[in-house]
Amino acid sequence: MPWFDDLSVGQKAAFGRYEVTREEVLAFAAKYDPQPFHTSDEGAAATHFGRLAASGWHSCSMAMAMIVEAMGGDMAGSLGAAGVDELRWLKPVHPGDVLRCETEILELRPSRSRPMGVVRYRLSMFNQHDELVMTFIPIALLRRRDG
Repeated sequence: MPWFDDLSVGQKAAFGRYEVTREEVLAFAAKYDPQPFHTSDEGAAATHFGRLAASGWHSCSMAMAMIVEAMGGDMAGSLGAAGVDELRWLKPVHPGDVLRCETEILELRPSRSRPMGVVRYRLSMFNQHDELVMTFIPIALLRRRDG
């Protein structure tokens, strides 16, 4: 994870490749979001989804997995997060989809009292057809080198 001091407003990144499997969609839904359109073909067919769809919370988890993978395991700068703003699930994610992410830094705010800063960035997740499926604005906490 980059350090706060390494970032600039407007900075963009593109990363990730996540293949969504049926088994993973069913397992996540069974444990965390057991609604019929996430847990069975029949349940999904009876809704506007038309076919099995991943939970939106699962989509968030897949985005997080891509973020961590993009950092190459180097999370030294990360101090967690203070939350998420403007979460939107725009299109369903289905088994067989291949997802990727793009980010743009919106705001950098150094802490006045701690050796850290707050980073707000827009994360956009796309499927294999370049359709925007989800957006949100994480509020990340990152270490500062000059703290």
